Amino acid sequence: MARSFSFAPGEFYHIYNRGTEKRDIFTSHADYGRFLALLYFANQTDAADLKLQGSTLSETIEERAGIPLVEIAAYCLMPNHFHLLIRELEEGGISKFMQKLTTGYTMYFNKRHERSGSLFQGKFKATHVSDDRYLRYLISYIHLNPVKLIEPKWKETRIADKERAERYLEAYASSSYLDYLGKERPERMILSREALPEYFSSGIDFKTFVTEWLTYSPE
Repeated sequence: MARSFSFAPGEFYHIYNRGTEKRDIFTSHADYGRFLALLYFANQTDAADLKLQGSTLSETIEERAGIPLVEIAAYCLMPNHFHLLIRELEEGGISKFMQKLTTGYTMYFNKRHERSGSLFQGKFKATHVSDDRYLRYLISYIHLNPVKLIEPKWKETRIADKERAERYLEAYASSSYLDYLGKERPERMILSREALPEYFSSGIDFKTFVTEWLTYSPE
């Protein structure tokens, strides 16, 4: 189905997609690491050759040579899908970035797992972040996704153990949650944290900003 909007430089978008037939697209630590590396190296005008740069961020020595296509403000990788919060920097930047990202990862995944064909469920999905309230919500929504792995129905039934959920988030390496908490790690290179408004001034503020949703009741 065609989108009802066009991507525009300077605007934020929630980008997401899942595996075809809801299959897992990340099945090992290596898979997560490869996608994270591509989030960084596919985000440039130049070609991204991970054979030269190393297959993961931690193996990488050289910086990107090309100009970034988008600003990545948040991300979260789940076993069968991913979420990105990005802002376009140049005309067509999101489409170029996503084409490089998903093509590169599909080629890697198919070779590693001896399969062929499409990996993702059609064209990536996108919603336009039209106002500040929605932007604030998405920051929390994206970073809270991993909680579903330990409490699948927490949104419907309330969180059973908030402290356990917080500990799980702080141990989940495949999202930008740790970077906003202030943890020093190579994955910080992926983010453009300055792209977001100044909603939080410290890691503690960020944690409060996100985890207060754990006690939200829809009633």
